[in-house]
Amino acid sequence: MADEMALLMADLYEAAGASRRLGELVAQGEGQSQARWQVLSVLDGPPATVPQIARRLGISRQAVQRVVNELANEGTVAAEDNPGHRSSPLFTLTEAGRTALDRLSARAAVFHHRQLRELPADEVTAARAFLRRFTALVREDAASLR
Repeated sequence: MADEMALLMADLYEAAGASRRLGELVAQGEGQSQARWQVLSVLDGPPATVPQIARRLGISRQAVQRVVNELANEGTVAAEDNPGHRSSPLFTLTEAGRTALDRLSARAAVFHHRQLRELPADEVTAARAFLRRFTALVREDAASLR
């Protein structure tokens, strides 16, 4: 059974790589990058600090800070005072950021709709539930190694 888990991990990495490549192509069509799109997506929720964004995406704070700086310089995100931490501002989407994210989402939806024609919705729902459980187990195992 352990071999099946190793094969599952290999399949997940392959799927993640294919998804990133498609995402990068979709993002390029809107003058963005996959990294910028991911940060905009996180900021579609409540305001977040750079460390919070980094934790959610599973990447370094330095990488997120670079992307946030680019997005702030172009006016797609804005910094707000953080009452909980003076030196770590909260970031939010601006109107330009909302527009950019909406355009990216619309481009991606074309592919999502095509994929859903091939993948039954109930299987997608089951796969999502499985991935959430699997992710929780992987996080527990990682925490046990710290």
